[in-house]
Amino acid sequence: MKIFKNIGLVLGVALLMASCADKNSPNYQYMPNMYEAVGYETYQQVDFLPSGMEAALPVENTISRGHMPYEFANDIEGKELARLQGSPLDSLKTEANLAKGKELYAINCAICHGNKGDGQGNLVKREKILGVPSYADAGRNITVGSTYHTIYYGLNSMGSYANQLNHDERWQVAEYVMQLKQDLTK
Repeated sequence: MKIFKNIGLVLGVALLMASCADKNSPNYQYMPNMYEAVGYETYQQVDFLPSGMEAALPVENTISRGHMPYEFANDIEGKELARLQGSPLDSLKTEANLAKGKELYAINCAICHGNKGDGQGNLVKREKILGVPSYADAGRNITVGSTYHTIYYGLNSMGSYANQLNHDERWQVAEYVMQLKQDLTK
């Protein structure tokens, strides 16, 4: 009988303790750094590194691997200077450049600008975006250089494609856009 009293007492205490627990707040945190992360600024001095040691800033005038700096600024003057620039790609590989440009254009550009460059891509037809002009518009004095500038920086509601396309791919797409412009104006 005494055993049943002890078991009843233990169960009663356990039930009382369980009813007092707050289910909305966590109990003891086993590894608190996993719950409350510490945010660090990029180049700040931190206490867990040996004294005098910190993350090094990049050396001045260095270029990230795989990045080719663009010489023209993102303004009207830069675009006008870019308009005069020709394509640096090998002129002996024109057909290969146009084929690659067509492939990249279909992936990145045709959804808005259309497969023919007439401004009638799927998003325009579905009225998701409006105001995409045709490459054949007389008021659009586009050149291969200005097209590259637009791909690099973006224009109006079109964002930059500098991160999606590398240096040569941007020029290939720009050359293909000029081919589309010629086809539309015939």
